[in-house]
Amino acid sequence: MGLTIGVDIGGTKIAAGVVDEEGAILETSTVPTPPTAEGVIDAIAEAVRTVSTGHEIEAVGIGAAGYVDDKRATVLFAPNIKWRNEPLKDKVEQRVGLPVVVENDANAAAWGEYRFGAGHGHDDVVCITLGTGLGGGIIIGGKLHRGRFGVAAEFGHVRVVPDGLLCGCGSQGCWEQYASGRALVRYARQRANATPENAKILLALGDGTPEGIEGRHISQAARQGCPVAVDSFRELARWAGAGLADLASLFDPSAFIVGGGVSDEGDLVLEPIRKSFRRWLVGSQWRPHAQVLAAQLGGRAGLVGAADLARQG
Repeated sequence: MGLTIGVDIGGTKIAAGVVDEEGAILETSTVPTPPTAEGVIDAIAEAVRTVSTGHEIEAVGIGAAGYVDDKRATVLFAPNIKWRNEPLKDKVEQRVGLPVVVENDANAAAWGEYRFGAGHGHDDVVCITLGTGLGGGIIIGGKLHRGRFGVAAEFGHVRVVPDGLLCGCGSQGCWEQYASGRALVRYARQRANATPENAKILLALGDGTPEGIEGRHISQAARQGCPVAVDSFRELARWAGAGLADLASLFDPSAFIVGGGVSDEGDLVLEPIRKSFRRWLVGSQWRPHAQVLAAQLGGRAGLVGAADLARQG
């Protein structure tokens, strides 16, 4: 199969891109994400039609946040779009006249990294995305592991603290409440409130109050050596690395790939994650260690992965 289109559904925009067999994006188009569920489907179709002009397209892959059924056709539940048992594949196919494959967005990103990014040379890979929340994907023996019902690798909602912080999913103590962009902001605000004298750089980047601290401020302040910002990254990394150690006990991959916006800080966060991973890995001194690698494709991973999954059929 030749050219396919990958679609990445984001909170503010929907991106579509023509992708070749080597994972190169030949052309892209973006449209704003509409506020209604049906509007999102129309916007997907619009983006696909726009980007396909002048290309011979074989299929379309869509990365959607939420639970996707085992047939890769229906979005069972989407937390940010009011999709409940939404027949996304059928609706988009009717609008664009091409075969469509629907996949969870974190699975699509994991597949993109496995095929064309940091996972090159590995057949057993576990990916986590540290963004606003925490997502993941599992590659075993060179195949995407989706589970019997299609909803495997929802790592963010593994409960790591019994009766812990309330999560948006309705449960308590989920991993993403302790290792995510939201968690990072919470750590920084709490620390800035407790010891403002150690957060002068961080507070100055915002509005001067702990409540005004945002993720971008923490990154900037950490690069300038702000103790509170650096310590906040370390706290997130402690939880992230401990979680990877648990995943190693489950899947024993040769590599973990860490993606998402938080991972863009490079070794500022990755080195503490590696340290925490080694600290909490059971039998650490007696067993081989999986590599902990930075994702390479950045924001392109989901689009590229969705397109390649469509190519796989």
